[in-house]
Amino acid sequence: MIEFELNGKAVTSESAEDTPLLWVIRDELKLKGTKFGCGIAMCGACTVHIDGVAMRSCITPVGTVASKGVTTIEGLSSRAGKALQEAWVDEQVPQCGYCQSGQIMQAANLLENTPNPSDEQISDAMNGNLCRCMSYTRIRRAIKAAAGGEGA
Repeated sequence: MIEFELNGKAVTSESAEDTPLLWVIRDELKLKGTKFGCGIAMCGACTVHIDGVAMRSCITPVGTVASKGVTTIEGLSSRAGKALQEAWVDEQVPQCGYCQSGQIMQAANLLENTPNPSDEQISDAMNGNLCRCMSYTRIRRAIKAAAGGEGA
């Protein structure tokens, strides 16, 4: 049995230690906000925070999060996270919306570590979070707005 904290609550998983965290979150613990995209950590749809660091849950074995804190989009309550969620709506970022939880989780990690990022820092941090709808301009604007900037 693997014990960890999920969105501030103690949880246990009976899955094998090598089971991807994504499947434990979605199938065992029934939180559907974290998405499966590619399964090889290349798209970012499955991004969660593990002890405050943005990580791809599709390749993270659940055994590696024992005694750690995992935050999904459902539990993102930091100041940066709330600001991003508001900015996402204000800037009308989503089209299909599939990648958005991963995008927001990656952006929240950026803003928690770099409260006023430059365009280059945004590009570097968000590189690898893919959006098939190509809403990258709106994503950048939302990150800037959430940081208190004026947009891209």
